[in-house]
Amino acid sequence: MKQTILITGASSGIGKETAKLFQSKGWNVIATMRNPEQEAELSKLSNVLITRLDVLDLDSIDNAIQKGIQKFGKIDVLLNNAGYGAYGPLESFPRERVLKQFNTNVIGLLDVTRAILPHFRQNKNGTIINISSMGGKMTFPLGSLYHGTKFAVEGISESLRYEVEQFGCKVKIVEPGAIATDFAGRSFDFNHDEKLKEYNDIVTKVTTVFPTMIKKASKTDVVTKVIYEAATDGKNKLRYMAGKDAKMFNFMNKLLGYNFIVSMNKKFFKL
Repeated sequence: MKQTILITGASSGIGKETAKLFQSKGWNVIATMRNPEQEAELSKLSNVLITRLDVLDLDSIDNAIQKGIQKFGKIDVLLNNAGYGAYGPLESFPRERVLKQFNTNVIGLLDVTRAILPHFRQNKNGTIINISSMGGKMTFPLGSLYHGTKFAVEGISESLRYEVEQFGCKVKIVEPGAIATDFAGRSFDFNHDEKLKEYNDIVTKVTTVFPTMIKKASKTDVVTKVIYEAATDGKNKLRYMAGKDAKMFNFMNKLLGYNFIVSMNKKFFKL
């Protein structure tokens, strides 16, 4: 029997490319997105169900899961991929945008996971793969909101694994470095009020360097291959890094510690 993966945020970037990879490997794919009527490429592929799921809409979460089960019989893997990055001085963000960042990247992930857990419990099997980031282990300037959500994903995943192991389920975390997707475009929410002049210098310096980091980003298939490994290796391994930069920063963080990362960032961003 073919295995089935449900992917959130499959309209573009990592989510879309992961859907294509799993389909090519013979999997059934439930590719979910907020506006499925706009999807043209995935709809041409066999064994792919395209359906609406907005992580901020509980009914859409339940409906997508039920449609997937009705179509393919069961779901074996959940990929919590939907999310975006809010960057800028914390003081410049209105509260509604703070809530949106955490509701999308954290509460949405929790709601989708909670909705699928009864199915995994019934089957006594299932794998939850949460997309975190190297930004869930270390931080860059102006990312208090984004990094806050990814640190939360790390903690949620670490603790949740104890619970779901009781009925044969696994939790995996994929930690990409900089990946050449639209993260810097449609998935990037930058905000700065220039009237808050005390932040102007750091904003200028950080935004000047960011494009250089994006130019050196890994290709999307670097992370999709790691996601496939996490879904299929059968191991109880928790963390999977994707990209040379993620592995390098992780090594430096472990070997040299937090203070070194801080001094490195200040030098890199000329702060």
